[in-house]
Amino acid sequence: MPQTLAPLLRKLESVAVLSEPERAAILALPVTVRQMRADHDIVRERDRPTQSCLVLDGWLCRYKILETGTRQIFSFHIAGDVPDLQSLFLNLMDHNLGSLVQSTVAFIPHDSIRALAVKFPRLAELFWRDTLIDAAIFREWIVGMGRRDAPSRIAHLLCELYLKQRAIGLARGYSCDFPITQAVLGDALGLSTVHVNRSLMELRGRGLITLEKHVLTILKWDELQGEGGFDPTYLHIEPLAVAA
Repeated sequence: MPQTLAPLLRKLESVAVLSEPERAAILALPVTVRQMRADHDIVRERDRPTQSCLVLDGWLCRYKILETGTRQIFSFHIAGDVPDLQSLFLNLMDHNLGSLVQSTVAFIPHDSIRALAVKFPRLAELFWRDTLIDAAIFREWIVGMGRRDAPSRIAHLLCELYLKQRAIGLARGYSCDFPITQAVLGDALGLSTVHVNRSLMELRGRGLITLEKHVLTILKWDELQGEGGFDPTYLHIEPLAVAA
């Protein structure tokens, strides 16, 4: 099913020019495609997965449930992401991976990914690069949680998610999908729903953004970056990435 793996190919080609054999090898990976309803766990903490999950369509998140029953989200994932790639080497899952909205995912056997990495070392480097960028995003989120106020945390995240979508051709000008509820934003940024609501109202009131029907439109990019203290260096988006 060559078209199935197009999102993965698109993401890899946003940062590197692939050879025809590399492209063909990616498209030939065996996959099992599944539809996931919203708020459904794909992999749970303490699972021992034998396959990795590629997002084809929709939004996923990685999270942990605390002893109090509250949830901490620590990453969002869109088409082309393989959010549990670390399970290739860490046999026991230490967090959950779930869908935020109805999503389509493809499961790729670990053995097939390992074989691809052995045959095409440059592809292995691109997968490794992706996990290192995940770590860079974690570091930036920690800075935000510890040192930024509520409007700045939200502004920073809006910039991040917009640029990630633009890099793989999913943004439309300065607009992109944003199916994230205020409660989910609170779980990701360590804020109450009241704080999230007030902060979004502030950003809207200053004419920086609009949020309508799950679509984010950034009206003043430079000002939104300034509000969030956003420096995109940590995303390591290359010049090959699709421009807005």
